[in-house]
Amino acid sequence: MQTYDLVIIGGGPAGLAAAVSARKDGLDDILILERDKELGGILNQCIHNGFGLHTFREELTGPEYAARFISQVEELKIPYKLNTMVMDISGDKKITAMNREDGMFEIQAKAIILAMGCRERSRGALNIPGYRPAGIYSAGTAQRLVNMEGYMPGKEVVILGSGDIGLIMARRMTLEGATVKVVAELMPYSGGLKRNIVQCLDDFGIPLKLSHTVIDIDGKDRVKGITLAEVDSDGKPIPGTEEYYSCDTLLLSCGLIPENELSRSAGVTLSPITSGPVVNDSLETSQEGIFACGNVLHVHDLVDYVSEEAAQAGRNAARYVKNGSAPSDRTIEILPTDGVRYTVPRYVRPTLMDDKLTVRFRVGQVFRNCSITTYFGDELISRRKRQVMAPGEMEQITLEKAKLAQYPDLTQITIKIEEA
Repeated sequence: MQTYDLVIIGGGPAGLAAAVSARKDGLDDILILERDKELGGILNQCIHNGFGLHTFREELTGPEYAARFISQVEELKIPYKLNTMVMDISGDKKITAMNREDGMFEIQAKAIILAMGCRERSRGALNIPGYRPAGIYSAGTAQRLVNMEGYMPGKEVVILGSGDIGLIMARRMTLEGATVKVVAELMPYSGGLKRNIVQCLDDFGIPLKLSHTVIDIDGKDRVKGITLAEVDSDGKPIPGTEEYYSCDTLLLSCGLIPENELSRSAGVTLSPITSGPVVNDSLETSQEGIFACGNVLHVHDLVDYVSEEAAQAGRNAARYVKNGSAPSDRTIEILPTDGVRYTVPRYVRPTLMDDKLTVRFRVGQVFRNCSITTYFGDELISRRKRQVMAPGEMEQITLEKAKLAQYPDLTQITIKIEEA
């Protein structure tokens, strides 16, 4: 049985930033476990630019952004194991993993950071009727095929779902010579960033059809075409609105799901809204000494925020290893309501939190001319006006330790959307 002070599961942007942060906070005994053959995670296939504007104050591609953190891990001599699959985590922080060199092995950790990222929803989860021919890919799979493996999935493309990966792949497939006929979105709003709609669809004349979905897939051996239909407010197809598009490829970009099978095996409480762990202000889960960050916690829109959050998890895990779990005299719940779907973190311990704490959240629909309001109990504390807010873009507020100290009897903070 090997022992480590801190084991980080996942060598993507979250795991790398957490490892660097923990080492800089004085923790030496760290191990990163990564199932892929290289560090960097999903960034390795994201060859478009737009990364790093917050973290490095310059625009980088995904591999360049990952390389910055990989080089820091190498310089700090943080050990890592590649091609290593973690099979199980127990509640007492015992990790079972396997790879070719070591076979099956166990590690006892003093603290664990979960940084496994997320995965795409598959066709099976979407219940699209029709045949099961070749030519149906998730957008991320197509991205890997084009950008890393050098294969072209097809020439005539329809994309279902307007998440950021789908939007970026609409541009990528166009640049590689394919014809992207349409991007269809079930919801009445796009799931991606506004800048991606402009740069990836509008700039290339690719139509975006909101409140539309695929109701049939045509083709036995290979996709020949798909049928789109408009949907009503309940998401049901409206008869008479069907349109047929001939195509040889259907890309699915219908949302991301945090990879939390290991979190479940560790006994971590998961949020029904985010599918990620419920955490406190130090990003610690319901299991003492197990922390979570990045897309395994909740799906982010910018990798810069992943790195920022992961650095916080790394610092807090290092403190936990050095000082143990500090008792808190009270815990305040953050309640998302009136348009706010969830918050990360969900709980704040005012005596133990940092001087300033970023609370991140997403809204449940498109809001215009509105305000993000924060209440301590029934008292309005802050109001920030916004012209437009959409589910595709993450929002945040800041809580201050000094301000919370002025409310010794506070038990609940409410974040809501109100008319401006």
